[in-house]
Amino acid sequence: MFVRNQKTSMYQWKVYFVLLVFGSVLNAPYGSYLHVNATDCEFPAMFNFGDSNSDTGGLSSAFGAAPPPNGETFFHKPAGRYCDGRLVIDFIAESLGLPYLSAYLQSVGSNFSHGANFATAGSTIRPQNTTLRQSGFSPFSLDVQSWQFNQFKDKSIDAYNQSASYKDALPKPEYFNKALYTFDIGQNDLTAGFFLNMTVDQVRAFIPDVISQFSTIIKNLHFGGGMFFLIHNTGPFGCLPYVLDRLPHSPSETDKYGCAIPYNEVAQDFNRLLKEEVIQLRKDLPKAAITYVNMYSIKYGLVTNATKEGFKYTVRACCGHGGQYNYNRNSGCGSKLGKSCEDPSIYLNWDGVHNTEASNHHISRHVISGEFSDPLLPVSQICQKPFSS
Repeated sequence: MFVRNQKTSMYQWKVYFVLLVFGSVLNAPYGSYLHVNATDCEFPAMFNFGDSNSDTGGLSSAFGAAPPPNGETFFHKPAGRYCDGRLVIDFIAESLGLPYLSAYLQSVGSNFSHGANFATAGSTIRPQNTTLRQSGFSPFSLDVQSWQFNQFKDKSIDAYNQSASYKDALPKPEYFNKALYTFDIGQNDLTAGFFLNMTVDQVRAFIPDVISQFSTIIKNLHFGGGMFFLIHNTGPFGCLPYVLDRLPHSPSETDKYGCAIPYNEVAQDFNRLLKEEVIQLRKDLPKAAITYVNMYSIKYGLVTNATKEGFKYTVRACCGHGGQYNYNRNSGCGSKLGKSCEDPSIYLNWDGVHNTEASNHHISRHVISGEFSDPLLPVSQICQKPFSS
């Protein structure tokens, strides 16, 4: 468990200083201009937007609960997450001393006093011209999630000011300006194109439009009062069992870790344009503090160093049925045939699509420390805007 207001040791600050210098050597944007400030941000709330990588119950509330064995490792029962336990967003909340985020769509048992989660599994940035049943992609695209947030904000402030009975369950009005806004979305936009039999070049061609729509949402949230943004880029989806099983790739297109090179290259193309847009957003929104997290490097680094980190299986699912990757789209995790493995902690992948809690915990440590972030600051410090010397 991470503790809020944990005092930072002199050794830790020396590490951060080295990271800052290293960032400047690499010419990372802002890297050479950072001045370290030891004051924690004290984020009172989080508002999260995304897909299944950070969905804490949205899709389950709208279209049916994630079945067992989901949740078996930590919650010991299904908890709305497509995972055996906690997600990266859960570990981030712990690190800030905040409770786990309730899904906006969850009507029973929710507490929104410290934020809300608008992510749903299968969500994309661009709306998909299909249904969940047809394609597996959620109707709650990022624009819908932002509209839900706007309604939540307006109604929460009104209810909070109208009646004392709501004060324990809703965020204080000032929290909306002080909160951390987190984003983990974009992978499904890319896989959606490939599942429609688009070529690599065709998928690359629509990436600029996806990035543009993402940027519009960030601007709208900022104009509505959001100040602090944590944006994750997309991971190496060419290493995921469901992609390896469903999409064509030849042995010559597979790296030594078992990942499909063409799909990972598309993820990197997406991330390059996303980072360029983040740099532009900093110019367009000078009062905002926008942090970009290189999730691709964290996740691919975990694949390449899996054995050193205590993992045995990298591109094989823990919970599933049959085949090279223990994945079958017609007999998924939780189905009659889709059973859990004996020890999820040695698997990177849970169900063919999502990480295990063990890999999420590893990933979250790097996110929280800020060592793969631009600016190079831990999550607890990202309200500190870099400034020129």
